[in-house]
Amino acid sequence: MREHIERVLFSAEEIQRRVRELGAQISRDYRNGGKKDPFGRPLLVVGLLKGALPFMADLIRNLDIPIHYDFMAVSSYRNGTSPGEVRVLKDLDCAVGRRDVLIVEDIVDTGHTLRHILRSLQAREPASLKVCTLLDKPYRREVAVPVDYVGFVVPENVFVVGYGLDYAELYRNLPFIGVLKPEYIREA
Repeated sequence: MREHIERVLFSAEEIQRRVRELGAQISRDYRNGGKKDPFGRPLLVVGLLKGALPFMADLIRNLDIPIHYDFMAVSSYRNGTSPGEVRVLKDLDCAVGRRDVLIVEDIVDTGHTLRHILRSLQAREPASLKVCTLLDKPYRREVAVPVDYVGFVVPENVFVVGYGLDYAELYRNLPFIGVLKPEYIREA
C-alpha cells in the first residue's frame, strides 16, 4: 500500500508528538475550570467511527484526567469521496445530558458531518461540548463549525489517508498520514 502514497504529509513521530501535546492541553483545560458537569462525572470522550479510532486510542492514553468513552458511527459519503446525506449508523450507548463531552474526529472537511453531530448532541443538553480533530481542512469548509483542538491543518487540497483515514476502507492501518496518488482515487 505504501507504493500508493505520493508523499508522507505527517510522519508517525510527528503524529505521536502532537497527540501527546493535545492530551496535555485537554487535560490542563479540563482540570483548570473546563469541567461544567454539575455532578463532577468524568469527561465523556466520543469517538467517531471508524476513522477516529487510532487517534482516539492514542489521545485517551495521553489524558491524565478521569474519562469515560463511547462511540458513534456516522456515514456522510456515498461512493467514496462525494459528500452525501449524514446518517447515524450507531448512536451512543450512554446519556450525555449535563455531562462534559469531547467529540474526537479524524478530519473536519466541509463541516456537514460535524454540524449534524453537534446538533444531535446539543439537543441532549450536555454541560459542555467541545471538538478535537486530528486534521482540519479549513479551506474546504462549507458550514461553520467550532473546532476547539486541532492536531494539524492540511495546508493544501490533497486526499489524505493513513492513521485511521481511508479511501474505500483501505489505508487506515498506515502509521503515518500520506497523500494518496491521484491514480488510486476513482471519482464517484
